[in-house]
Amino acid sequence: MKSLILQLALAIPLSFATLGTAFAQGALPVSAAASVNGTIISNDTVEQGIQAALAQGQTDSPELRQAVLGKLIEISLLSQQAEKDGLANSDKANRQLAMIRQNYLADLELATYISKNPVTEADMQAEYNREIASLGSQGMIVEYKVSDIAVATESDAQAALARIKKGEAFDKVAKSVSLAPNKVQGGAVGWVQAGQTLPQIANLLSSMAKGQVSPVPIKMPQGWSLIKLEDKRTSKPPSFEQAKAAIRNGMIQKKQFEFLSQLRQSATIIIQ
Repeated sequence: MKSLILQLALAIPLSFATLGTAFAQGALPVSAAASVNGTIISNDTVEQGIQAALAQGQTDSPELRQAVLGKLIEISLLSQQAEKDGLANSDKANRQLAMIRQNYLADLELATYISKNPVTEADMQAEYNREIASLGSQGMIVEYKVSDIAVATESDAQAALARIKKGEAFDKVAKSVSLAPNKVQGGAVGWVQAGQTLPQIANLLSSMAKGQVSPVPIKMPQGWSLIKLEDKRTSKPPSFEQAKAAIRNGMIQKKQFEFLSQLRQSATIIIQ
């Protein structure tokens, strides 16, 4: 669920661009941007709204800041009216508020964990060096253009493979039997690197020729698959500076996944 701050960044009306002198000035705390019927809107809250707007591609300006403040005032007015109308204690409101609180705390916990376990420059450099070393003596990235057919059972995969061996087009069979969302594109996956796939697929791709279909069905964590190697290409790897942002994001995601795995292992989870 998007926060109200993010939603207001996406929907700031132009009419608020001229609200700079529309609100009465009063004696407010230094940390306050405005007061609505005695309820303070802090400068920090306005800044969050501005940052959300900037993240959506808007340009910082006095008009944008006035618009963000105007929208926050509007939200405050509506929430106060909801309180007066008795909506704040409704079951629906309580469920939504509980969900907002839970999502916020989850995001806060992940952010706090990463701040205590940051990805350092040395970490990124080591990961970059490891990836470059994995490219082999030629030092080139190999990418594979792949299509796949995903089915539930090995017998379903064998039946699909038999149709292909008889001359039926791979994309036609994919549209007919695949359970994956990309069936509408004839099973097209696009360009991938071997390291982005499961080991059983990575090992197969390296030995396949362009246009070849996997000779046998491949066992997946869920179901079975057939793959077709549509094309293959090599490219020069990016420099460390070019790759650093992507490496950092990937390492952060890995840390978050490992942290969540630890929480799962120590938790009691019952699914109905």
